[in-house]
Amino acid sequence: MLHETSIKPSSEPVAWPPTADLLGVPVGLTDYERTLDWIDAMIAAGNRGYVCVCNVHTVMASAEDPELRSALMGSSVNLPDGQPLVWALNSLGHPLEKRVYGPELMARACARAVANGHRFYLYGGRDQDALFQLALNLRERFPGLRIVGGYSPPHRPLTDEERDAVIAEIDGSQADLVWAGIGVPKQEKWMAEMRPLLRAPVLIGVGAAFDFHAGIVQQAPAWIQDAGLEWAYRLAREPRRLWRRYLRYNPRFLGAFARQLSAHRRITRRRS
Repeated sequence: MLHETSIKPSSEPVAWPPTADLLGVPVGLTDYERTLDWIDAMIAAGNRGYVCVCNVHTVMASAEDPELRSALMGSSVNLPDGQPLVWALNSLGHPLEKRVYGPELMARACARAVANGHRFYLYGGRDQDALFQLALNLRERFPGLRIVGGYSPPHRPLTDEERDAVIAEIDGSQADLVWAGIGVPKQEKWMAEMRPLLRAPVLIGVGAAFDFHAGIVQQAPAWIQDAGLEWAYRLAREPRRLWRRYLRYNPRFLGAFARQLSAHRRITRRRS
């Protein structure tokens, strides 16, 4: 593991991206470039924040999980990772062209980091072998990328001793950005808990991006993603793991958003 000395300059706090309310969750009105520029500014200023990538599952699960809801409300920005969220925000009058898809954001951040030298730490993965493969694939795809450490946690809560060891390792790595890939809602809760304890300026939870970039799970083709049917593609490939999630949350999202949209249109008519 590399241990490099870095002195962070102090400056005024970096402005968070603007947001819009979607079923009680503030979702960022941003795109890839503006998100990456914000990350660069946070690192340059030595400010600290964390980023959640949100899809239908994340938004709807937060209505039932107060700890997840608190993590989303406390984040620097909740990115519109799911295409249905973009369509919903468009319907509410917010002109977003594209989603900010976690795996693609991670790839674009890696490409930038080759140029600007930002140091990455990887927290997550199915196991240590999968994490090693992820790091190998990223280094091969982005020569010069500085991955300064990684840890695949056990599938249980960390003990106090393990948590302290993780904090010491991440801080010792001098990472600028920590990628968390332990799935919803674990990664959001982990970032909210660890944010005041870690020196790394930015934490980002990207869930399945670790499996995609490690080559363990195949991503949906672009046309399926653009059609908002990535959930169906993933369900067909992992039905035993995912069927309850989609059966539970997709219909609830449609119903809840229909109510929000109806209320929005009533208010708009009154104002016109």
